[in-house]
Amino acid sequence: MSLLLPTNLLQCRSSSLLLLSPSSSTTAFSAIAPCRICLRLVTSCVAYDQSSVVNSSAPKAVVVERDQIRLGLVSKGRMATNSLNLLKDCQLFVKQVNPRQYVAQIPQLPNTKVCFQRPKDIVTKLLSGDLDLGIVGLDKLREYGQENEDLIIVHEALNFGGYYLSIAIPNYGIFENIKSLKELAQMPQWSEERPLRVATGFTYLGPKFMKENGIKHVTFSTASGALEAAPAMGIADVVLDLVSSGTTLKENNLKEIEGGVVLQCKAVLVASRRALTKRKEALNTVQEILERLEAHLKADSQFTVVANFRGSSAEEVAERVLSQPSLSGWQGPTISPVYCRRGGKISIDYYAIVICVPKKTLYDSVKHLRAVGGSGVLVSPLTYIFDEDTPRWGQFLRNLGI
Repeated sequence: MSLLLPTNLLQCRSSSLLLLSPSSSTTAFSAIAPCRICLRLVTSCVAYDQSSVVNSSAPKAVVVERDQIRLGLVSKGRMATNSLNLLKDCQLFVKQVNPRQYVAQIPQLPNTKVCFQRPKDIVTKLLSGDLDLGIVGLDKLREYGQENEDLIIVHEALNFGGYYLSIAIPNYGIFENIKSLKELAQMPQWSEERPLRVATGFTYLGPKFMKENGIKHVTFSTASGALEAAPAMGIADVVLDLVSSGTTLKENNLKEIEGGVVLQCKAVLVASRRALTKRKEALNTVQEILERLEAHLKADSQFTVVANFRGSSAEEVAERVLSQPSLSGWQGPTISPVYCRRGGKISIDYYAIVICVPKKTLYDSVKHLRAVGGSGVLVSPLTYIFDEDTPRWGQFLRNLGI
């Protein structure tokens, strides 16, 4: 059986695409000679054997001689909005003349240019040397970066983009009683003639995960969008896709299985290792961005709590407060006298304490304060916490080999 190609083929100079065609007698796939083309329009899904997966080779990293530092941000969607909001919270304001422009400036970092790109392009341009830094989802970094050593993560937990890449199988038919990846792999239906068919847009992470878990008889159909419909349409047995709440899976009679999570994903700040080791100005910019991020993210999970205590001395108040482990703050409570005028004289009847408490334990902390004599409790959000130094920066330099 031959494979009919669409007529609107676009010449591609950067990579070769190995086209695969099903043989006439079986569902296995045989390779057609490599063609140096890119498909602008694909009218059908093409399944391929794991051993025949071809990924475009990553562009060779180069050090570009330029003064400006280039930061890649996702151009559209929730990731774009969250990235801009995070930078804004760190007092780094991205100034874009109009939303149709794909370059912008950050006045607080005058030597930095922002380039709005697709997630895939951020990764590939970091590798090619066209970008120095980028904020992108970990799934896109792993899929398109393919473990390239020139890509180094500066901050791995930017507190947004919480989702994961997972296998989902039908909740009916031969899969009704399947609850784990091991059970899925051991199903007698899969063979070289009838492999497990997986619909996914992750043509690097998918085959890699299957190989690492010893699943041999598997083929992949490349697709993007509405993957959940693939099993019901009969063009795939299972799907491998990003999951956030799992609601879409349930509404399409799909379920997750034990051991089926490929990757936990969050937004990450990533950089070109070569750019940072060869260009000191790029390293200095990364340090400032990282310290701003750390100060904000650390503070974002905390509240400042102020309370008044009646006591005979600061030491006596400290003794009561520190009897509750949840009230120790970062290094201990700050205690200061509260001055008031009584009978024409200045006296000290109360002491004010200031501590930081995690947001998730706020109410318990307030109860503990009351239990040891606290009153007039004030709670305020924290904006930044700058430590004496940034431990993550030291660890990053060690990872960088500096």
